[in-house]
Amino acid sequence: MEKSKKAKLAKAGWHVGTTDEFLGLTSEEAALIELKLALSDELRARRVAKGVTQGELAKRLGSSQSRVAKMEAADASVTMDLLVRAHLALGATPKDLARTIGKAKAA
Repeated sequence: MEKSKKAKLAKAGWHVGTTDEFLGLTSEEAALIELKLALSDELRARRVAKGVTQGELAKRLGSSQSRVAKMEAADASVTMDLLVRAHLALGATPKDLARTIGKAKAA
């Protein structure tokens, strides 16, 4: 939100908080969400860069194309281990995964 708009709202008596505050997330919950988002975003980028379709990645994982789409959308039903497995199936190294995790916003 723009600083000027935030200042106007505060002056009018409104409290402008964060998404984490609104949802009542602990710092650990917020950090986990950020990690999942980073892994999901990077998964799509890695898959596209490798020229692999969602269907092809699904076959490598023994899964379905729709499941890969959910992985890339950071769907709540997708587990972190499945995201990591997908990265590894695309040739990611532990260092690549560490870099991706390092890109997650600090909570």
